[in-house]
Amino acid sequence: MQGPKRPGGATALLEPTGRASPAHPTGRPGGDSGAGRTSTRARNALNTLNFFLAAMQTGFGPFVPVFLTGLAWSQTDIGLALTIGTIAAIASQLPAGALVDAVPGKRGITGLALGLTALSALLLAAWPRPGPGFIAQIWSAQVLHAVAGSALTPAIAALTLGMCGHEDFSAQLGGNARYASLGAVAAAGLLGVFATWQSDRAVFLATAALALPALAALAMLRPGLSVRGQEAPPRDHPAMLPPAARRRGRARPWRIFQQLHLHTFAVCVLLFQLANAAMLPLALNTLAQRGAASGLVVSASVIVPQAVVAAGSPWVGRAAQRIGRRRLLIVGFAAVPVRGVLLATLPGAAALVGMEALDGISATIFGIMLPLIAADLTRRSGYLNLAIGSLGLAGGIGAAISTVLAGWIADRAGAPAALLALAAAGAVAWIVILLAMPETRPAAGAAAPAT
Repeated sequence: MQGPKRPGGATALLEPTGRASPAHPTGRPGGDSGAGRTSTRARNALNTLNFFLAAMQTGFGPFVPVFLTGLAWSQTDIGLALTIGTIAAIASQLPAGALVDAVPGKRGITGLALGLTALSALLLAAWPRPGPGFIAQIWSAQVLHAVAGSALTPAIAALTLGMCGHEDFSAQLGGNARYASLGAVAAAGLLGVFATWQSDRAVFLATAALALPALAALAMLRPGLSVRGQEAPPRDHPAMLPPAARRRGRARPWRIFQQLHLHTFAVCVLLFQLANAAMLPLALNTLAQRGAASGLVVSASVIVPQAVVAAGSPWVGRAAQRIGRRRLLIVGFAAVPVRGVLLATLPGAAALVGMEALDGISATIFGIMLPLIAADLTRRSGYLNLAIGSLGLAGGIGAAISTVLAGWIADRAGAPAALLALAAAGAVAWIVILLAMPETRPAAGAAAPAT
C-alpha cells in the first residue's frame, strides 16, 4: 500500500519520529531481502521492548505492599501510598497523551518514561531509616511510576503505529500484547525468586536493571524501520504526521472530545474497569478468609489469564482487521459479567483459577481494542495519544470506584453480593457496546481523511 502523494508527485513515507522521508531511501524495492531483514529487525526490537517494559511494570505490582508491610507500615499507610499513585496516574493521563502527541520524537519520550520508571524502583530500593523522609521517598516513587506509566502506554502505541501504519496496526498490537504478557509472566517468576532468596530490596534493584535491555531494544527502533517489509510504513493516519503539520491543519486537539463515539467508548471503558478491577482481589480475599488462598492459587490466578493473553493476542489482532472491532468487543465485554456471576456462585479455589481464563479473554480483547479504536476515531484529527489518554482517564476512574465500591458492599452484604454488583456493572457495559457502539474499522484501502 503506497502512501499519499506529495505536492510534487513523489510518494512520501513517514518515519516513526514524524519526519518525512523519500520512498525506499535505500533504493531497494519493498520486497527484496534487505527489506525483509528490516521487517524482522523492526518486529524483534518492538517485541523485545514490550517484553521488558511489561517485566519492569511487574516489579510494581504486589511487591510494593509486601515490601511496605515488611517495614511495619500499617494497612492505612500502605493504602494511602497506593492511593497517591492512583491519583497521580489518573491526573496524568490527559497531559501525558497530549505530550506524546506534541513531541516529534516518540523514542525520546519513551526513553524518558523508562528512565523515570527505573528511578522509581531505585527510590524504593534506597531504603533509608523510617521517618518523614522515607514516607516522602515512597510517595515520590509512586508518583514517578504513575506518571511514567501514563506516558508509556500512548508512546508505545505511537511507536507501533509509526512502524506499521493504520492498516497493520491491529495485527502488531496483538504481537505487542503477546510479548508483554510473556514478559510479565517471566518477571513474576524471576522477581519472586529474588524476593524469596534475596530480599524485597533486590526485587526493586532487578526492576530498575530491566530498564537496560528495554532501552537497548528502544535504541534498535531507529527512524525508518518498518514491520511491513519496506523501509517506512504507509502514511495512512494523521497521527504519523509531524506535530507541526497537524497544527497547520484544521484539526485541533479539543475537537476529539466532540466525537460522540469516543464518549460512548469512554463510558464502556469506565464500566469495564469498574466491573473488572476489584473482581480478582475480592475473590482472593474471600478465599484467604477461609484459609484457601495459598501462594500457588494466587500465582495460578495471575499466570492463567496471562497465558490466555499470550496465546490469543495475535489472533485477536488479526481478527480485528478481518471481522471488525465491534464483534470482538461484544465477546470480550460479555466475559466480564459471566466471570463475576461464576465467582459469586462458585467460590472454590479450583473454580477461581479456571475462571481466570475468562479474565484472559476480556483482557486480550480490551487491551488491543483500546488503542485500536482510539486510532480509528482520530483518523481526522491525528491526536491518537490524547484519545488514548482520555480513555485511560476513564479506565482509571472506573478502577478507583471499583475497589471502593466492592469493599463497601462486601463489608455490608458479603463478598458474593459485591461480586454480583461488579458483574452488573459489566453487564451494563456490554449492553452499551451492543446498543450504542458502532463498528469503527475503516473501509479497506480507505485513505486517511485530510486534517
